[in-house]
Amino acid sequence: MQKSRRRCLSATLLTLGLSLGLWATALPVQAAEKITISALTFVSSSPLFIAQDRGYYADEGLEVEFKFFRAAQPVAVSIASGDADFGVTAFTGGFYNLAGKGALKVIGAQSREEPGYNFSAYIASNQAYDAGFDSPEKFPGKSLGMTQKGSSFHLMIGMLAEKLGIDLDEIQLKSLEKVPNMIGAIKSGQVDSIILPAHIATKLERDGSARIIGWVQQYTPYQLGGLFTSTRNVEERRDVVERFVRAYQRAAADYAEAFMQTDAAGNRVFGEKAEALIPIIEKYTKAKPASIKAGAPFIDPQGRLKVQSIHDQVAWMQAQGLVAKDVDPAGFVDLSFIEGHLDVPTN
Repeated sequence: MQKSRRRCLSATLLTLGLSLGLWATALPVQAAEKITISALTFVSSSPLFIAQDRGYYADEGLEVEFKFFRAAQPVAVSIASGDADFGVTAFTGGFYNLAGKGALKVIGAQSREEPGYNFSAYIASNQAYDAGFDSPEKFPGKSLGMTQKGSSFHLMIGMLAEKLGIDLDEIQLKSLEKVPNMIGAIKSGQVDSIILPAHIATKLERDGSARIIGWVQQYTPYQLGGLFTSTRNVEERRDVVERFVRAYQRAAADYAEAFMQTDAAGNRVFGEKAEALIPIIEKYTKAKPASIKAGAPFIDPQGRLKVQSIHDQVAWMQAQGLVAKDVDPAGFVDLSFIEGHLDVPTN
């Protein structure tokens, strides 16, 4: 009798288990939210790549597609036009004009030029270097290749000129549209100088194609780039923006632990955590490990902005006629997604 009851109970439990299993499999699977990210394949974009390869986007229910460009301005345009959801790149005059019209919101930080962390290098052609152009102080009378007016390169040379008391008109600025064109121009001596990230600059110097004559962080530290999205996403898809920011912050923290450590003397050190991330960064940037280490930029581990720097950049570009006079950073910098932003203006 007991055996019969046990068999009956077992059969009932089996039937219940099968029913629950069938019910569970019949439940709809929550589809991942698809997002598109625009960026440049620079080391400064590393948190984007780390978040993808370590599954941080997936953990937030996001499915990512990347769109890569050869200059910063198209990144901003892709967000404003709705072709992409998020962008990470350097601030430009074009970006600020789009943001000033209400198309874009800055929600976090990309890299910044921070003392002690080499990233953007002043690079001289071999011909110009051999003729004595061996320091940024000797820019007067030289030519500089850049992507376009209002680019981050334009801003960097403008800030340097102000720092050194040089009339910017003494430097011949040449718009070359794309980074590959800048590289070709410095190799051939068509321009005397360019400014580019360290992973490219160190390769040029290592190959004997050009010479590094200084670093932007030594002269004009500033908030180089940002993390941004469309105003529409902030207003209509806030949950998606919050999930993206969380994934980005996890990756930025990983990057900081790996690439922003220093010893007692202030020298940068790279250990096992850096070695673990280098293959990810190398895959996207095509930069060699030595170049990645030589110029891994400062990236705030929480994605916090130095907000006053953005105000200063807009003011400089407005003075140059590159940004409309009515553009106000307070209208497009959204500090609500990340806590503890730095240098926030009080008025």
